[in-house]
Amino acid sequence: MTDQYFADDPSAPSSPVPARFAVGELTFAATTDSGVFARGRLDKGTRVLLDHVPEPEDDGDLLDLGCGWGPIALWLASVRPHATVWAVDVNTRALSLAEANAKAAGLGNVRVCRPHEVPADVTFAGMWSNPPIRAGKAALHDLLLQWLPRVDGSSYLVVSKNLGADSLGRWLGDQGYRVSRLSSNAGYRVLEVIDAGGGAER
Repeated sequence: MTDQYFADDPSAPSSPVPARFAVGELTFAATTDSGVFARGRLDKGTRVLLDHVPEPEDDGDLLDLGCGWGPIALWLASVRPHATVWAVDVNTRALSLAEANAKAAGLGNVRVCRPHEVPADVTFAGMWSNPPIRAGKAALHDLLLQWLPRVDGSSYLVVSKNLGADSLGRWLGDQGYRVSRLSSNAGYRVLEVIDAGGGAER
């Protein structure tokens, strides 16, 4: 069930399977599991995100919000080896997978943690996320309002058009953010979100 992706401890029996994916010239091998989003594959939304966002302009601290088994974090840590990539999720099985996958890839610049374990004084040069739309609008809005104010640069979100990408973009605009559509592909929108000066106070 999809609600298990948002649980701290998924109840589905563990059943690990491998997944491989490529971004540009980079190829990654990872372990996935039941109770974690996109078991055995790179999901279509994350694929669209990784295919259409620019590489980070800065090193510093970079955020993969809702990291799952870690595909976005693996890519960020590979293209910016001097950055600290924060892979954040509430799902303990996902966190274990992301940590193991980063270690297997030889990426020592990934910090895997729960949301409350990120120090309050850390701000991010950028954020990348395939956010948990199916967690519900209220939960999604609370999540974004918690993390967007901590981003000094651009945040990149991938959202299915059929699950409210356009309405989410309008809502973010109402919150004081400038929202641009970088791509519309395979039924997904890739949104770039920048604080236009009217976002929530840091």
